[in-house]
Amino acid sequence: MTSGGGGGVVRRNLLSQRSRSDAGTRGRAGKKMAAQRTPASAAAARGMSSDNAKGLVLAVSSKAPSSGPASSSRRWGFRRAADSGVRAGYGGFSYLVEPLWWIGMISMIVGEIANFAAYAFAPAILVTPLGALSIIISAALAHAILQEKLHTFGILGCVLCVVGSITIVLHAPQERDIDSVKEVWDLATEPAFLCYAAIVVAAALVLIYFVVPHHGQTNIMVYIGVCSLLGSLTVMSVRALGIALKLTFSGTNQLFYPQTWAFALIVATCVSTQINYLNKALDTFNTAVVSPIYYVMFTSLTIIASVIMFKDWDHQNPTQIVTEMCGFMTILSGTFLLHKTKDMTDSPGQCLSTRRPKHASQNAFAIEVMPLKCQDSIDDETLTLSLPKVENGYLKEEHLLRYKDSSIV
Repeated sequence: MTSGGGGGVVRRNLLSQRSRSDAGTRGRAGKKMAAQRTPASAAAARGMSSDNAKGLVLAVSSKAPSSGPASSSRRWGFRRAADSGVRAGYGGFSYLVEPLWWIGMISMIVGEIANFAAYAFAPAILVTPLGALSIIISAALAHAILQEKLHTFGILGCVLCVVGSITIVLHAPQERDIDSVKEVWDLATEPAFLCYAAIVVAAALVLIYFVVPHHGQTNIMVYIGVCSLLGSLTVMSVRALGIALKLTFSGTNQLFYPQTWAFALIVATCVSTQINYLNKALDTFNTAVVSPIYYVMFTSLTIIASVIMFKDWDHQNPTQIVTEMCGFMTILSGTFLLHKTKDMTDSPGQCLSTRRPKHASQNAFAIEVMPLKCQDSIDDETLTLSLPKVENGYLKEEHLLRYKDSSIV
């Protein structure tokens, strides 16, 4: 009996030790799983980081000086330069001596400096789509100062831009910890991004040397394509240079690394090329057409470049990625609405329509369009299109239609 009781005690002790061992193993496994928790879930628990908040404030504050005043002043500078010299769209640089153009350019530079600093703190997926706020500010200033009426659908477009921006801000990825500009250089020299950069540079060179001379004045996508392609590389280099300057100001000097100056050279080359072809686009085509197309192409290519180079989506779950894309599509919808209804009013008698009115005669037609190309003067070959007469008078047209072929009239 004694030996049997002792054996039972031994068995109970062994079972107790085994259960404690299993519990310890489960505890260590739980701690290990907690330590290996995805950064996305940890970021969701922490909320927006301080770096993302700083980047958000800088990105939003950069839109006021670089939106309405800048674009309006530059546009008037182009018009005055066209009266006294060769237009920028035809390769002229007479706008460089126009004070109004410089006022707009300086305003844009001030805004871009703040935007430049934003890339040092926040990922491009957060900063770049906020460019839609410039469109809202321009529309608001035109409504308040220039007394331009904002259509109801234009207001809806502004609301959509704000909603989309908030959606992206709330679900943007956290800025990754980088301790040296050499780490950014390693990301930029990985095969995936090198392949993307090679495709972008090759496409830009083909556009510049083969497409621009023949189709630059007639196809709006040519100039904007050059600006958007190089713009994606500009943002990546600006972000790398911003990180280097941020680390330098915090006490870790990055100016001794040749990679810092390589990124600076890329920024200078791409920015100068962008400004040249963006000026050509603004001088040749209507600003209301250039702005939304450039925003869509530039933002899309920048997000693609950032995802490839900085791997912004690697630490996010599919729900966050889909939400960010929905926010971006919401901004695009708002931008389209705002520009599509820019010249519309709420009165029922005025609208942008290409349909023939019921009271028009059989041979009469009414067309009201926003011209794609900007022509500030009429040359000898340009003839005006006479508006057809209807029962109650002449049809009104907001923009004069002009054709080079005199046989049309």
